[in-house]
Amino acid sequence: MLKLVGAILVIGSGTLAGFYQAQQFAARPRQIRELMLALQRLETEISYGFTPLPDALERIGASLREPLRSIFDSSAQYMRPSYGLSARDSIRKAIGENWKRSAMKSAEREVLEQLSTVLGTSDRQDQVKHIALAALQLKHEEAAARDDQIKYEKMSKSLGLLIGALIVILIF
Repeated sequence: MLKLVGAILVIGSGTLAGFYQAQQFAARPRQIRELMLALQRLETEISYGFTPLPDALERIGASLREPLRSIFDSSAQYMRPSYGLSARDSIRKAIGENWKRSAMKSAEREVLEQLSTVLGTSDRQDQVKHIALAALQLKHEEAAARDDQIKYEKMSKSLGLLIGALIVILIF
């Protein structure tokens, strides 16, 4: 009886691990797409709204889902006078604190960190050009993420179950 319960727990754990990995493959393209839309809104805020960067990031963050909301909100908070960090430092600090909760990979992180060096330090036109470039890079990453999702999502679910079953066979 105890062996049966243990076997069910091991198979269940393997299956859940596989489903979690599959969920990560599905979440990455969605989060990249949401980040691209946020950058388009930031471009609009900078070019047409003449909104200060902390206010723009705060407004955009309010409309996003987690974990992107935390990244944008933290960036805006760190730019406030109470912290007094530069745009680059505040964005990088917010990314460092919140990135592990996202399904995105280091390529998307690098795009945001490169963009952070330009935000708040150059004129509007230059910032708009760099935001457009970042969105273009993210579009390519989204396509790659979608390909990975198609290739690996279903396999991850099956592999989790099969690894759990293999562990049960090897143990018992």
